[in-house]
Amino acid sequence: MVSEWREVTVDQIRASSDYSLATGPFGSSIGSKYFQKSGVPVIRGSNLSEQVGTRLLEDDLVFLSLEKAAQFRRSIVRPGDLVFTCWGTVGQVGIIDERSRFKEYVISNKQMKLTPDPCQADSLFLYYCFSGPELSSLIKQQAIGSSVPGFNLGQLKAIRLSIPPLDEQHAIARLLGSLDDKIYLNGQTNRTLHEMGRTLFGSWFVEFDPVVARAAGRTPFGITARVAPLFPTEFVESDKGPVPQGWHSVPFSALVNILSGGTPKTSVPDYWSGDIPWFSVVDTPGPGDVFVVDTQRKITQRGLNESAAELLEEGTTIITARGTVGNVAVVGTPMAINQSCYGLTGKSGLGPYFVYYATLEALEDLLQRTHGSVFSTITKMTFDSVALVEPPTEIAQAFEEEVGRLLQRIKASLEESRTLAELRDFLLPRLLSGEIQSHRAEKLLEQAI
Repeated sequence: MVSEWREVTVDQIRASSDYSLATGPFGSSIGSKYFQKSGVPVIRGSNLSEQVGTRLLEDDLVFLSLEKAAQFRRSIVRPGDLVFTCWGTVGQVGIIDERSRFKEYVISNKQMKLTPDPCQADSLFLYYCFSGPELSSLIKQQAIGSSVPGFNLGQLKAIRLSIPPLDEQHAIARLLGSLDDKIYLNGQTNRTLHEMGRTLFGSWFVEFDPVVARAAGRTPFGITARVAPLFPTEFVESDKGPVPQGWHSVPFSALVNILSGGTPKTSVPDYWSGDIPWFSVVDTPGPGDVFVVDTQRKITQRGLNESAAELLEEGTTIITARGTVGNVAVVGTPMAINQSCYGLTGKSGLGPYFVYYATLEALEDLLQRTHGSVFSTITKMTFDSVALVEPPTEIAQAFEEEVGRLLQRIKASLEESRTLAELRDFLLPRLLSGEIQSHRAEKLLEQAI
């Protein structure tokens, strides 16, 4: 019953232990000169997110020595602790839980921590409260400063929220967490499938493992009897070194059609809020997710016509080419792209997944050849300067069949995660307000998971 809920401040539900509400160390004492490759990880703003369900980002952690971290006792966070951004992108919140890679972290000088009293509040329930629309919006409204927004410890202590009895908190956290757990598991599986595809591309078209095996009189590992004879048994010299006989070193631009994007005038409302997804760098999928299945902004057919951009077909590779350079994705549903991107499709029978993995293979060389005084830029001419090895069409098509099965599983997983996220976002404010009780929400989840 909602009548059993009570209103509390954050200060009232923190643990009684020392440093249960604390800020990070003073700036100069935890500067980059102390960072190293291992030790105790540091949580910075880049490790937190405003996105519900993204509890901690650990791809770009930096570390302190054990001795240095020991100087910051008040700024240590452990399982059950919440972390907030206090300067910069306020509204970001994270939680240390069973997904976290480490048992202890140090928060940076621009973060705050909360250790809840477990007899009063469930940590994961509080995480959903703070990452939900109501409190997230309140924190942003209370931010001080304009150029670098701030939200301080005193403001966090005074935040008021309504909480149900502890058993209902546990139930709500369990329900929302089960949806996020499935989304998280899908993401982990996608990373594995993506790496399998990348490994196969490298084996066939970079290391030439099947050709090496056949040249040595061995049967290529993991290749069907139909595909193995397609690979030659000898190498010839090229400007990229030895390549399989009959294969050719060619400019990347010889393998792909390069399509440009555009942006409709933002001053014309009729060009925007339509039903055509419009990709910009913020829509880049997460690691391993490969496909863009939705975008933050959409345009109308009039907007598409005005921008002079093409509507990219499903399977087209997108690469960001100006500003934030080198993000790569595959179109999961027909969409347009902005002028800072290119769309890439295959020539001469090369399929979309070959093009995608070839782009990843060429990416380092493309990035080394960027230019521009203000923004790093890849131009169409940059694709002329990068060489790749072109295989015979039948081998590229065999790769397409093998990898296509993996990537279609990724796409199906993404679509499932999108549905689950929509259900979570529907339930979250209603569970946190008491509009829907946990036992009613369980029935919806039984149908979804």
